[in-house]
Amino acid sequence: MPHSRLMGAIEDIYADLDTDVSEAAFREAVEEKVEQMGGLADEETAAMLIAHELNEGEVETVADIEPGMEEVKFLAKVVSIGELRTFERDGEDGEGRVLNVDAADETGTVRLAFWDGQAESIADGQLEVGQVLRVAGRPKDGYSGLEVSVDKAEPDADAEIDVQPGEGATVDALTMGQSGVSVRGLVLETESVRTFDRDDGSEGRVANFLLGDETGRVRVTLWDERADRVDELEPGTPVEVVDGYVREREGDLELHVGEEGAVDEIDENVDFIPETDPIDGVEIDEMVDLAGVVRSADPKRTFDRDDGSEGQVRNVRIQDATSDIRVALWGEKADKEIAPGDEVFVADAEIQDGWQDDLEASAGWRSTVVMLDENTGAGVAAPGVGGAGGSEAATGADGQDTGLGAFTGESDDGGATDDGEAGDDGGASESTADSGEGGSTANSGASDGGGGVAATGVVEFTGTVVQTGEPVIVDDGEETMQVETDATLTLGQEVTVRGQVRDDRLDADDVF
Repeated sequence: MPHSRLMGAIEDIYADLDTDVSEAAFREAVEEKVEQMGGLADEETAAMLIAHELNEGEVETVADIEPGMEEVKFLAKVVSIGELRTFERDGEDGEGRVLNVDAADETGTVRLAFWDGQAESIADGQLEVGQVLRVAGRPKDGYSGLEVSVDKAEPDADAEIDVQPGEGATVDALTMGQSGVSVRGLVLETESVRTFDRDDGSEGRVANFLLGDETGRVRVTLWDERADRVDELEPGTPVEVVDGYVREREGDLELHVGEEGAVDEIDENVDFIPETDPIDGVEIDEMVDLAGVVRSADPKRTFDRDDGSEGQVRNVRIQDATSDIRVALWGEKADKEIAPGDEVFVADAEIQDGWQDDLEASAGWRSTVVMLDENTGAGVAAPGVGGAGGSEAATGADGQDTGLGAFTGESDDGGATDDGEAGDDGGASESTADSGEGGSTANSGASDGGGGVAATGVVEFTGTVVQTGEPVIVDDGEETMQVETDATLTLGQEVTVRGQVRDDRLDADDVF
């Protein structure tokens, strides 16, 4: 290859590089590579090898960054700048300085840690929110999620990233490793503060609550001093989680709040409209979200766990437009005041084999049970409660908005795990708790087809409408009655029906 053509090829390779290495240094590295390879590669091949080495570690987006990578290079926009902090280094190295910057692109957010001189320069105002940085550094799993220890960062005035600093996120937009996240939503359920022992012998504190918005829901974990905030939150309260970070636990994303974060009450309406799974489509071992009307509720039962502690469970049966299913409420969820006619939303329930080979939903420590109320502003799009799951407007059977009411609850948490989180239900399985109960189901004492009412003469039955449509089902708290009627009834309505019972259904002549 002529010398001029070779020089041109090397110039082209260098021009395509995105690097701060000078062209002179690049050519020197090429010559060294040719010498190292003992004539096995010409200068053009050596130039391509050097270019590959310089580009190694470059990622397309923030979402591509993972802890454990040796070095990454990427573009991100500054969305917030923290304060300069000092710390004592080990030995005689003296005082260190660090400053955290949150940066983002369209795929996610990452925390950048600047050290010593760089940190001081930023603290002196040499970096602004909204600037796009070209960053090189070493990623790790930091205290607040994904963090990159910056080796070098410089502004890139020509690069454009479509992220607006200060804008909040929605639940469905959360991704693993995000930090500096702000999300507005509705408190759905709160749990009590728990303590755990850290590896260094100190005591940690943790609490959780469930946050929902129009796109979904997420479990929020509050650590140490922030854990006390949960005692000040009432279910149904609109809040904003500020400066949270996202982690993953057992396949689900969680939003964590540490010493730099906060949970603030806000004065605005927030909708909660989750998608739910139709009951007739659930399968064993699935984790599902269900919503429906309570048809019947068993008394709470207690049982002995394998470790000698006492547990409790309560079975209820809920129904949507497609079918019905028994739901086992474990631990303190069994204390919830749930009665026939109530509308409920059950999140993260596990489908298991139930009694007599029927499927049942198990609501354990990971689950959430939300009581619904028409008088509040948050709706739930639920099959049989609000029409098809995920619809834009959630309405009840009477065409009125279905809403989230006042409700409280705690999960059945056992021992603390690595993050001080709750364990399982103490070793008791649902089948263990059901054993020796005489095979009682959620319809204890009442059949689905009339509750044992005699099929002779005129019958008068008073109760709550727990299903509209064909047939109407009325429940008096002890038994249910299927009713044939042309009357327009609404869920939760108290009615008296009068007529004759034929084929386990009451043919209503009067409804009042």
